[in-house]
Formats: sequence, C-alpha cells, structure tokens
Amino acid sequence: MPDRYFVDKPLAAGIAIIAGDEARHLVGVMRAKLGDEVVLFDGCGHEADATIEKTAKERVELRVETVRDVPREFASQLTLAVALPKGDRQKWLVEKLVELGCDALLPLETDRGVAQPVESAIERLKRGVLEASKQSGRALLMRIEAPASSDTLFSAATVHNQPCFIAHPGGCSLDQAWDQSSGNALFAIGPEGGFSDREVQLAEQAGFQKVSLGPTILRIETAAIAIAALRMLRSS
Repeated sequence: MPDRYFVDKPLAAGIAIIAGDEARHLVGVMRAKLGDEVVLFDGCGHEADATIEKTAKERVELRVETVRDVPREFASQLTLAVALPKGDRQKWLVEKLVELGCDALLPLETDRGVAQPVESAIERLKRGVLEASKQSGRALLMRIEAPASSDTLFSAATVHNQPCFIAHPGGCSLDQAWDQSSGNALFAIGPEGGFSDREVQLAEQAGFQKVSLGPTILRIETAAIAIAALRMLRSS
C-alpha cells in the first residue's frame, strides 16, 4: 500500500490541505514535489488519490478528484476498556488494536493500576492511532475515549447498550462470550495483578459477565490483542 497522509477534515473533490507534522514529513522527509500523487484519508472512512499543487514547510495543497468509501471495517463494534500498561507497551497496544480493527479504546483507572491515563498519555495514544492507521490501511480512526474510573464503568447506573464482559479467571470462555454478544461488545481488562475483588463485585452487580482468557496469566496488551484477534477471525 502506498504512503497515506491524514487530513483533519472530511474529504471532498477539490482542494485538500495537509498541515503540521504530516506536511513536514511529506515535504521534508519524503521530498515530495509538485505533481506527485499521494493517497489521503480523513479518518472517517474515506480515501482519495490526490496530486500536489503547492508546498510549504508546514502546509501542502493537493487536488482531489474522486473520493471513495473504504470498506475495511467490521459490522460489529468492539470497545476495550483497558488499564493501561507501562511505558512503550502502550504504543504497542494501540498499534495492534488498530491493525485488528478495534473500534474504541477506553483508558481505565483501577484500584491496582500503575500507569495513569493523564492528558499527555492520551495524546500519545491518539498519535499512535494515527500512525498505525496510516501503516495498516484503516480509513476509520480507532477512538480514544475519555478516561474513566472502574467505579464509573461498573456503575449499575451506566447504560452501555451492549453485552459487557470483565476479564477475570473462572468466567465463560472467550468463544462463549462472542456467541452471546452477537458481535457488539465491551470488554474490561484490568491492570497487572488484575481487578480487585471490590471491582469484580461491582462489575457483576452492573451486569458484566466474567470471561476467562485461558489457563495462563496474560499481560494487559496480550489480553486485549487476544480479544480483538478472535473478533476479527469470527467476523472474517
């Protein structure tokens, strides 16, 4: 797949603008020139071939002729509420979830969590989504939801409008969970050390069902990838 560049407005025939880091990469790193053709995507499910008409250090103007819808998304919706792992493992988590077609990642604050979803971390996650989308060919950006505490997520007053599961030993199998979900689902994944007994009790009271991810203990990002990968295989 050719290099793809993100535009922050919905694509339409006419002039499109690439700005900021994207423009600096296209002009300064890729040495793009007038008349070169690139692929644009808007993160809303559309792509277009475009021709460069003007270049500057932080702004590139391109001519778009035809915009096309890109059918690379699943019909079902998968949201993962995850206690973020530490350090570079966050970037790896986002990269793989984007590649596997996850629809939304909700950073979760938990009783035993170590890495907190502060504003700077959320911005890094969003940058990671963009980079992974460019590489993988996704045309719809995975959403990074506003961080939430486990108490909020597991509140009985919270209406999720979809089957909800909590990764915890002793629950149903992942296959059984997908059979019950009919495709749309929210899965909560705890930190290293797992969810506390208090959180598990809250979750069950709110209608979350426990789901086991196998006989071994998985790291946070491994658990998330296992869930997303099985959904992709069952949707193919």
